[in-house]
Amino acid sequence: MSEHNKQKVTTLSRNGMGEMMQHISVMRDRCVDLLAPSILASENPVVVDATLGLGGHSEALLQKFENLTVIGIDRDTEALAKARTRLAPFGDRFKSAHAIFDQFTEVIEGFGITRVNGALFDLGVSSMQLDEGARGFSYSHDAPLDMRMDQSRGITAGEIVNTYEPGELVRILRLYGEEKFATRIVENIVKERAKAPLNSTIQLATLVKESIPAATRRTGGNPSKRTFQALRIAVNDELGAIERAIPQALDCIIIGGRVVVMSFQSLEDRIIKEKFADASTSKSPRELPIELPEFAAKFKLVFNSSEKPTEAEIEENSRAASVRLRAIERVAA
Repeated sequence: MSEHNKQKVTTLSRNGMGEMMQHISVMRDRCVDLLAPSILASENPVVVDATLGLGGHSEALLQKFENLTVIGIDRDTEALAKARTRLAPFGDRFKSAHAIFDQFTEVIEGFGITRVNGALFDLGVSSMQLDEGARGFSYSHDAPLDMRMDQSRGITAGEIVNTYEPGELVRILRLYGEEKFATRIVENIVKERAKAPLNSTIQLATLVKESIPAATRRTGGNPSKRTFQALRIAVNDELGAIERAIPQALDCIIIGGRVVVMSFQSLEDRIIKEKFADASTSKSPRELPIELPEFAAKFKLVFNSSEKPTEAEIEENSRAASVRLRAIERVAA
């Protein structure tokens, strides 16, 4: 999630009518603390906020470190516009790009930069996207089945639901949603779309609910959660983007620099865990009696396993409950 929270609630102007919204950045202070050593070690440090969202993490970093430049990346044009307005007071210390974070290297090179002190990833759907019902991410609001983080391009959830072969739909629900009733749900989708296209979130949510046994529906939260997650991931190629982005971020980090990642579900966290484990493991052949420098790990984990938000933070912002934070530091070129 690009913009959830931690210990501070920031109020932002939402539009020209003066409507206001609350923006809470998840584990904001902890992220700032983790990036601080690499920022303080350089005269002109640069950090990439690869999931800019509404700019809460970037704002905290720019406020704390007066010599810092932040490059913000986001595929959501609406969020990007709001973040640019919010961070305008920092002048040329803040730079931004409308892009997907798997364009990490391309984006920083576009600003004439090849190495950075840190990178921050706050994965998944943002609170703004969930709260704005018209975007189609939420099963609590009736809206077109869109779910695109970048509404200027790409296939919609509605197109997937109404045109994909049943086998592919089952695969998506099982792989990205870990939905054990995927076959039943898809059977009902196929029946309904034969009569008329499934075009609304409530229409799909109702179908999913009716496809799942009553006893199962009484536990585990909203029965549509897994199906909506699966479609959103498929629409935005979220896991593929993570797979491509993390190696780029690691390659661009200076010695002493850190990559900090917050994941909100197990599929994301599994990728981060594996990428970090590989980067922090020696490649020395086991038969060698000593470790040769060229095989030594170039990274180390900042802490083992993952960190979770505090109970106080979760109480303040329930969406922070599922976050898992991991950090890695480059120790060799």
